[in-house]
Amino acid sequence: MAKQLWKPGNMIYPLPAVMVSVTDGEGHDNIITVAWTGTVCTNPAMAYISVRPSRYSYDMIRKTGEFVINLTTEKLAYATDFCGVRSGRDVDKFRKLNLTKEKAQFVSAPMIGEAPVSIECRVREVKELGSHDMFLADVLAVHADEAYMDKNNRFCLNDAGLLVYSHGEYLAGGRKVGTFGYSVKKKQMQKKLDKKSDRESEMAGMAEKLKTSGKPGMAGKLKTSGKPGMSGKLKTSGKPGMSGKLKTSGKAGTSEKLKTSGKPGMSGKLKTSGKAGTSGKLKMSGKAGREKR
Repeated sequence: MAKQLWKPGNMIYPLPAVMVSVTDGEGHDNIITVAWTGTVCTNPAMAYISVRPSRYSYDMIRKTGEFVINLTTEKLAYATDFCGVRSGRDVDKFRKLNLTKEKAQFVSAPMIGEAPVSIECRVREVKELGSHDMFLADVLAVHADEAYMDKNNRFCLNDAGLLVYSHGEYLAGGRKVGTFGYSVKKKQMQKKLDKKSDRESEMAGMAEKLKTSGKPGMAGKLKTSGKPGMSGKLKTSGKPGMSGKLKTSGKAGTSEKLKTSGKPGMSGKLKTSGKAGTSGKLKMSGKAGREKR
């Protein structure tokens, strides 16, 4: 994005458009609208206003060394502009605008009752700079309208609809886009969210480990695999044989020994195989002869 080059000038906007109330100490009070104003120091509290020496109020400030900065609101926009374009030499602005004079605590200049904030100032130094002279002043007191105090006694100044000046225009009703320090708070909150997310991921991982994988079975139990058989029992294989008895084998005349052979039968028992012979007896072989005496 390109920028044009201009000659030196003031483009620091927006600025507060304040009404500065002054007095000459002889019964003549006035109001001048000032945009060249701001904070100089926090401790000690200091503020400044810059005023053209040609202004009616300039000599009053020079004489008394005192003034009051009154913040303005949208409701005071007309009065703010009027006090900036009409001279106190020609008109009593308090009377013309029906503004309320309130006695200040430490300075002789009056405060404006309709302003949400009035700041009493005493001049410390005058700097003659050129078109404007700068009045550096100590802040002696701040008066805040109780109408903008909440139930917790917190001053809600932004509810007043403060008025600002920007490049020849008055603006009010600024939209809130953040609070002081929110950029840091946002990062801290993000860190908390990240930690929370990490904890949730860790818990999810632990839960996944406890979960068994595979095809659906009965919840919480191990699934057995294989072909269907009788549950919990061993399956026996082989051909049926005679249960519980030993079968002798061999041809007639063999010895008393029993031959156990064959394929497995019922579980835990032996199966005998072979052809049938005489059970438990021995067979004599050969031809019969005569008995010798």
